[in-house]
Amino acid sequence: MSADLSWMLEDIVHNVPRARHAVLLSADGLPRGATEGLAEKDVRTISAAMAGMQSLSRATAHFAGPEEDRQWNQTIIEFSHGWSFLIGAGQGAYLAAAAAPDVDMQQISFRMHRLVARLGNNLTSPPRVSTEDDAGTRNTGAARRASTGDSGFVLADLDRVIADVRGARHAVLLGADGLPRGATSGMNRDLADTISAAMTGIHAYSRVTSQFAGVLEGAEWRQTVIEFQHGWIFLMAAGAGAFLAAAAEHDCDIEEFTTRLHEVVPGLTKPTAREEGAGHA
Repeated sequence: MSADLSWMLEDIVHNVPRARHAVLLSADGLPRGATEGLAEKDVRTISAAMAGMQSLSRATAHFAGPEEDRQWNQTIIEFSHGWSFLIGAGQGAYLAAAAAPDVDMQQISFRMHRLVARLGNNLTSPPRVSTEDDAGTRNTGAARRASTGDSGFVLADLDRVIADVRGARHAVLLGADGLPRGATSGMNRDLADTISAAMTGIHAYSRVTSQFAGVLEGAEWRQTVIEFQHGWIFLMAAGAGAFLAAAAEHDCDIEEFTTRLHEVVPGLTKPTAREEGAGHA
């Protein structure tokens, strides 16, 4: 393993107001360096969680769209008390950073990418055996099978959002058990099952990074956003332990899309008459 590169990471916290921490890690979850103020055990935990996060993020590329160029760009986790960011840092390495809620997003992104350029040849971690292309290949079959939806599985409210917002692609509602409760008509159960399993893991890894983003009693996870060269994936809380995963083209109006999704969430998770009757039985 090469020398500790912690000293280079201080650039982010020293030059970006409201930035809190930075960690450099290998694809296998081993820490390569961290800024001051993080306990060693926390650095190990964050490194392991972020390695799992990048692996699952890449594995969902087919959900964002069928294009050939499905390069993963970054994963962003939003909490009520702060942000966590994850980007690639060369062959087999990744850079994670944390910041307060009011950080300048463009500034921290600029500093992170500039640091990656500076790190350059200092990073010699070999790539993992499983690459983003492998993940995309494994899931291509499911994506191709998703040309028609299961009529008993389609959520009409989500279908309307996909139809109304230019560039919107798919959405699936996940229960607290990680199983799909319903999806848009462009997805079948195979694809919904695959995405739900990946998103359940992404949610778990997201929550692990809460302390990295900052320490605050009662802090809440809000959403995890994955950006690819060809599109976006959003995972957001949907009440009562449920989650909503949605995908859009890269040029989609993200603000409009997420606003519409939040508007329909209460109706998606409202108990049906049958469920209410069972609860009173």
